[in-house]
Amino acid sequence: MSAVALGAGYVADRLVGDPGRAHPVAGFGRLASAANGVFYAPSRARGAAFVASLVGLAALAGELASRSSRAAGLTEGAALAVFAWAALGGRSLCREADAIAARLRSGEIEAARAALPALAGRDPETLDAVGITRAVVESVAENTSDAVVGALFWGALGGAPAVAAFRAANTLDAMIGHRSPRYSEFGWAAARLDDAMGWPAAQIGAGLAVLCAPLAGGSPRRAWRMLRRDGAAHPSPNAGRMEAAFAGALGVQLGGDLSYRRRIEPRPRLGDGEPPVVADITRATGLSSAVGAAALLLSTALSWRLG
Repeated sequence: MSAVALGAGYVADRLVGDPGRAHPVAGFGRLASAANGVFYAPSRARGAAFVASLVGLAALAGELASRSSRAAGLTEGAALAVFAWAALGGRSLCREADAIAARLRSGEIEAARAALPALAGRDPETLDAVGITRAVVESVAENTSDAVVGALFWGALGGAPAVAAFRAANTLDAMIGHRSPRYSEFGWAAARLDDAMGWPAAQIGAGLAVLCAPLAGGSPRRAWRMLRRDGAAHPSPNAGRMEAAFAGALGVQLGGDLSYRRRIEPRPRLGDGEPPVVADITRATGLSSAVGAAALLLSTALSWRLG
């Protein structure tokens, strides 16, 4: 039933997208913001307690939902289907990227800049059309792992509690895991936990991007070569693998310095070729969708195997 539940959650995401009102992830974010004011101190220990409390609470919510499903005469998979739907974000990822591509094609640079923060965490006012395009392709690559492959993998491995814990860790990393003066210590645990929980999905997602490269007009051999050559050069152990695999599959070059919160952060160059053009955004979203579908097949097989 877990395999069926994962499939149901995936189909719901692709057909409907994120829950409209009262999105559980948004509610968790509001709870985390309130708890931040109670827990915060420039201390790794306080940050670890903050992360452990909230991730544990999310996992407990998943467990209680599973038990409630059984008590109501439903299968445990009912809770997993709902939690997987809430955790998955493949449709929203591709929709946001394609919307920015449409604005760029029509020459609406300011509108594209205004839309970028919903997809990529960098300073849009410093970017021209080339920079926005690169940011979108990199975000699609990275978030294919976070918003699709990871949710499916953890759902197959541990059901609704594991999906909830993974999404909570990913959300906390986005909130406090960045290296700012305020969160350099307090956010350390959030960043490390997200790296650890995201690592399997990044390895699987990068491998699937290599295999799916022909669907984006690319070469698996080139994608594999770029993944092996450049994947470990990125400061993020997970984002680097996905971005290098996508760069190789699309035949473009990603990476380079970026501006984030008014700070210049150096990034290595990933892949060969020219910087991506607007048409490559559509190719990237197509590749992301293909990787998501392949990840669903792997995850349902894993869930079936685990019984």
